[in-house]
Amino acid sequence: MRAAIGWSLSKCPPDARRDKHMAGTDRSLEPTLGACPAIILCEPQLGENIGTTARAMANFGLWDLRLVRPRDGWPNEKAVAAASRADHVLERVRVFETLEEAIADLKLVYATTARSRDMQKEVLGPEEASIKMAQHIAAGQGAGLLFGRERWGLLNDEVAMSDAIVTLPVEPAFASLNIAQAVLLMSYEWRRHGGAGTALPFSEGLDEAAPREELTGLFEHLEGVLDQTGFFTTPDKRPSMVNNLRTALTRGRFTSQEIRTLRGVISSIDRRHQRPNPNRQKPATDKPATE
Repeated sequence: MRAAIGWSLSKCPPDARRDKHMAGTDRSLEPTLGACPAIILCEPQLGENIGTTARAMANFGLWDLRLVRPRDGWPNEKAVAAASRADHVLERVRVFETLEEAIADLKLVYATTARSRDMQKEVLGPEEASIKMAQHIAAGQGAGLLFGRERWGLLNDEVAMSDAIVTLPVEPAFASLNIAQAVLLMSYEWRRHGGAGTALPFSEGLDEAAPREELTGLFEHLEGVLDQTGFFTTPDKRPSMVNNLRTALTRGRFTSQEIRTLRGVISSIDRRHQRPNPNRQKPATDKPATE
């Protein structure tokens, strides 16, 4: 039996949607609802885990969340609070009575597990599984990932209904992951291989490095001031010290504005060095002889 898909979050109490402003979230942008694998949670026990799963999905562009017999029912206020405004995922949640119904429209299903099931099933890592799902979805066919209960994961009967097993390269002595953590890792791999690739949300906008002649002017300005202030106390070491300074400054790849700022700093230090210090004690002078 399926629950209504179009559940409105406006019916939730205000405190269930406490994160009105989140760092790194641009509320002026609409999420892209592209083709993606379904995330199926089998009998999730805590609303908080459903909410954090929705948030993990939203982070990487997934939106098709399906629940099989959630213990505390649906809708769930704790899920809304934990989702941190992943509204477009929560509003599309579908609830099913059986796993068979939840995966009926999917041609490819992978079961996630951290334990060997002694089954004759192919075992994939997250990257390989994501590549195969991406190829499958690109061909217009549905795919999904099964995730089990918080306490004991998927049942063998549920794993048996999958086409392959997906497991993560975790520490064998501590292999259990929180549901949302596992969903986050798989969603990230999907983003890399089937979603937006490795494009970063903001990686441009840096100004170009200053022309070489501006950098040379900075060198000469700095070295001239250092000569006047007596920085190069050992003349024979001056060439190597200059080379070290130029190497360090070249590595900075300064912009024209940054070079102007640095030259302003150097000029300020130079002026301060030349300006008489009112606190400096004046040398004693002989008093004129008195008659």
